Amino acid sequence: MSTMSDVGAKPRGMARGGATSTQRAMKAKQTGRGGDSSWGGNDGGRFGGWPMPMAKVGLLVFMGVVTVLFSIIVSAYVARMGFADWDPLPEPRLLWLNTAVLILSSVGMQWAWVAADRGQRGSVQIGLLAGGICAWAFLAGQLWAWQQLNTLGYFVARNPANSFFYLITAVHGLHLVGGLVAWGRTTEKLWRGVDVSSSVQLCAWYWHFLLVVWLVLFGLMLST
Repeated sequence: MSTMSDVGAKPRGMARGGATSTQRAMKAKQTGRGGDSSWGGNDGGRFGGWPMPMAKVGLLVFMGVVTVLFSIIVSAYVARMGFADWDPLPEPRLLWLNTAVLILSSVGMQWAWVAADRGQRGSVQIGLLAGGICAWAFLAGQLWAWQQLNTLGYFVARNPANSFFYLITAVHGLHLVGGLVAWGRTTEKLWRGVDVSSSVQLCAWYWHFLLVVWLVLFGLMLST
């Protein structure tokens, strides 16, 4: 009888084990930890070596930190305006053109993102190139604006308002340069035939974020 029981118990144990394995496989699939999911090891599911969900979280956290940084700069800017030695400098008209170019850059990234979702590789290339070229043009325009101000005698250390202008534009420009590094890596992968749809999405997020930041900063400088 005991032998019969042992024989009967084994199939039940195996059935329980089989059910557990199946449940684990289903759970892995639901949580996105399978080999073909966005957590997997394919090139299309990674951004800078990070699995895409981790990259998205990392980017959101980074943008939160950058938001705090610029909030501190803006608060200091507003507080410093109340002192008697504050002498606002005239914003170069070139900044309006630079703003329009940055908007076009963001539009290009959005174009690439939409095209990537639709699987239109050619349009992704066009959008990425347009977005990147306009971003570089924006940075060149900012340097040109600096040159114009220096020619007129508005040097960094001459007045607190001057110092804040150069600080704000420099910090924003450095963050855009960082984005262009990611843009360059994404563009290079795209030309090698790698699926970069998720990376394009992150680039578009970051470009839109920097555009909003610049519009706030530009509006602040214009109003003061």
